[in-house]
Amino acid sequence: MPRVAFRLRLRPGTVEEYEQAHEHVWPELLAKLKEVGVSDYSVFRRDLDLFLVMKVADLERAWEILGRDPTNLRWQEKMRRFFEPIADLQPGERFAMMKEVFYLE
Repeated sequence: MPRVAFRLRLRPGTVEEYEQAHEHVWPELLAKLKEVGVSDYSVFRRDLDLFLVMKVADLERAWEILGRDPTNLRWQEKMRRFFEPIADLQPGERFAMMKEVFYLE
């Protein structure tokens, strides 16, 4: 299954609250992520930088479905205030996607 990764940046002063929110991700959101094919999803943090990695069979299809899902939309609204704007998005990107250059399973 393909793996994808992207990065985000937290606003100063939001780290603790952001991490606390992820200690209690809503079960219905986790179920929806699995339903759309997301697995092995991790969020790593260094200072304010976040690096997110997941396996997903079809990223565009997953985002399309999640973009209409009420639970996901509520979660995204809750999370939105934590993030800095992404300055260097490429045309058509939702996130600052990372290119995988090496993987050892």
